[in-house]
Amino acid sequence: MTEALKKTPLAEEHEKLGAKMVPFGGWYMPVQYTGLVEEHTAVREKAGLFDVSHMGEVRVTGKDAVAFVDHLTVNQVTKLVDGQAHYTAFCKPDGTVIDDLLVYRIGPEELLLVINAGNIDKDVAWIERHVGDFDVIVKNESNAIAQIAIQGPLAEEILQRICPEDLSQINYYWFVHTSIKGLPTLVSRTGYTGEDGFECYCSADHGVRLWNLLLETGREDGLIPAGLGARDTLRLEARMHLYGNDMDETTHILEAGLGWIVKLKNSPEFIGKEQIRAQKKAGLDRRLVGFEVKGRGIARQGYPIVHEDRDVGRVTSGTHSPTLKKAIGLGYVPLALTEPGTVFHVRIRNKLVEAEVVKGPFYKRA
Repeated sequence: MTEALKKTPLAEEHEKLGAKMVPFGGWYMPVQYTGLVEEHTAVREKAGLFDVSHMGEVRVTGKDAVAFVDHLTVNQVTKLVDGQAHYTAFCKPDGTVIDDLLVYRIGPEELLLVINAGNIDKDVAWIERHVGDFDVIVKNESNAIAQIAIQGPLAEEILQRICPEDLSQINYYWFVHTSIKGLPTLVSRTGYTGEDGFECYCSADHGVRLWNLLLETGREDGLIPAGLGARDTLRLEARMHLYGNDMDETTHILEAGLGWIVKLKNSPEFIGKEQIRAQKKAGLDRRLVGFEVKGRGIARQGYPIVHEDRDVGRVTSGTHSPTLKKAIGLGYVPLALTEPGTVFHVRIRNKLVEAEVVKGPFYKRA
């Protein structure tokens, strides 16, 4: 089974650490090491280390690089300066979501796009299809790059011991190119956990060395490896979207609550702009909401959301929050049910369990 799956450069290291390995989006990945709750708690209280080398990286170079990626994505790339990144999305002409991604501005003629692992082939084909007359070179570097994330309140202190750059001077969604013990590395203050932390990009050939160097450096502070299980509970507590669950090509970007990344005013034309503007003017029929389960049970992906004896939506993500000690979830509901405090039910194992809409992230660090 595992022979047909793609492996990151760190697969053998995960096996040596006793990780439970599972298929994930076509990849052979660690779901947990010592246990989901322990790994989750380490990230919230100390630090955790994630292998995210399955993510895709596409480099766009050339004199039209900024204009081209501005055409492809909904956020405004022209607002970025060298060393800055932002969160954005590819949309189809009808405003539905092809993928969400990060854009790093390396220079005026060079951008790095970080895309979801399960969408690499689809995204690269979409990017290449729209090159047209833009003077750019598109290069899929996904197999050449390892990505390791160190996340948690002690992440900066641990990484600083081996990084020559002053990490305290790197703001959220900014990055630097540096050398960590001789390993050329892009260090970015970004992450998918709701905690402070960094994502480190290096050559795939250097991935094992960087992983072990970080583990060794942080061991005395309680840094432990963390798997996909903790990554999912952490991102859900922070109310960060997961493509394929909380949005996909059937989901309009405004329904997904991502209007804040869509720049409609004073921005270049991008794919889907007119349709998104029209949808904003016409209004939505449904929207993604966060909710807390008030009764017993966990609202899992796909469970029906029920109001007045009618199925009105579906849970897109759901778990028991290790931090909050309660069940939480995301799901699409009609607009009339989106106000905080609104009560509906989730059908959990054929029982209707009460849930309440809540505003903002479930967890926010101090």
